[in-house]
Amino acid sequence: MNPLPEVPPADDLTADWWQATREHRLVLQRCAGCGHHQHPPRAVCVRCGDTELLGFVDASGDGTVDTFTVVHRAPRRDLAVPYTIARVRLAEGPLLLTRLTPDDGAGAGWRIGDPVTVDWVDLPDGRALPIFRRSPGDSDGL
Repeated sequence: MNPLPEVPPADDLTADWWQATREHRLVLQRCAGCGHHQHPPRAVCVRCGDTELLGFVDASGDGTVDTFTVVHRAPRRDLAVPYTIARVRLAEGPLLLTRLTPDDGAGAGWRIGDPVTVDWVDLPDGRALPIFRRSPGDSDGL
């Protein structure tokens, strides 16, 4: 059984994002016109409406847990439960829907506001999925 989630193929908007994941680099779209960072990648800046000045920049990989839930009933039989899904607010501002690790059940002591940093799960096709773990030095967690 494969415990990895199914991921969509890269397309014109997401190809550069997926390519960066192959190198374990978290990137965000940034509008050179207004400086806004956004995720997921889009054809238009959601702040100023520009369609020509969007590019990708490296993200710090740091963020905070905005909200989370512990999944006890998997949507597929091959996914082990429990696991924790979270919305992480990146230091640059965008929200990223992701998993938190370790997935040792009962929310693993997570709290809203916990500092996290990016980690990676490699996919069979060479891409990788960003997941988040406790930031080093967060002794209040587990």
